[in-house]
Amino acid sequence: MKKFISLAVTVLLLTALLLAACSSAAPGSSGGQQSELPPLQIASKPMTEQMILVEMLKAILETHTDYTVELTKGIGGGTSNIQPAMERGDFHMYPEYTSTGWEFVLKQKGGVLSDEEMFEQLQQQYQEQFGFEWVGRYGFGDQFGLAVRKQIADEHGISTYSDLAPLTPELVFAAEPDFFERDDGFDSLCATYGYKFRSTKDIDIGLKYNAINAGEVDVIEIATTDGQLAAADVTVLADDKKFFQSYYCYTVVRQDILEQYPGLREALMKMEGIINEQEMIAMNSAVDLDKKEDVDVALEFLRSKGIIE
Repeated sequence: MKKFISLAVTVLLLTALLLAACSSAAPGSSGGQQSELPPLQIASKPMTEQMILVEMLKAILETHTDYTVELTKGIGGGTSNIQPAMERGDFHMYPEYTSTGWEFVLKQKGGVLSDEEMFEQLQQQYQEQFGFEWVGRYGFGDQFGLAVRKQIADEHGISTYSDLAPLTPELVFAAEPDFFERDDGFDSLCATYGYKFRSTKDIDIGLKYNAINAGEVDVIEIATTDGQLAAADVTVLADDKKFFQSYYCYTVVRQDILEQYPGLREALMKMEGIINEQEMIAMNSAVDLDKKEDVDVALEFLRSKGIIE
């Protein structure tokens, strides 16, 4: 009887130790258990590119950590609304572009520092002012540009931003709302090139091409990786005074979230350098022109890179 009781106690102790070891596995360790931490909140701007990128982030994080992810896609106003929501803690991370952070958020003058010097100061100021970090440069650059209706460009022989200036009193310009607010946006562009447009329109990023194809507007601000660009009836102009700066995409993350979620930084770094410009254009086109779902495009790309199965 004593031997039986001793054996039973030993079995109970071993069972308790085993259960304790299982329950103490670190969150985010991909040990097969669901983390008890709240879902990670990821936001995107209202553009195809960003919606693809956040689906990539979600897939990577849910594959390589035990965390769950909730996406809020297509936030109107882009950075102007996401940045304050990040500061409040409503969102934990989102894809952002370096010159947007430097000029629109920090109100710094572009074109003064090299890309490397600018990023070093950008990272430092984001940490000091907001408690945010820029993690994992995706690889591609997405620059602003201008496109004019092809009929107008052909009729007047327009190929550069400077060529456009004399015609602007007759033309309607359209861009998303935050382009009219940012220091490197509409007002500075007009001052640099002497533009005096007849009128302007605020239009969400995804609707600009519909508007210019329908002849409702004459000139639009574009991104060089826009998927709809190839099919649009426009001429992309040359920025002959080099007004627009480099815009490289990273994940901007709250530092407290990086600290609270072990393994998060390592998982986010799987986005480092995986996308070039042509790949981003192709993915945007697959959604905008071929009408594929952004999540399907994102997952197909990650599988092709061996990042998820």
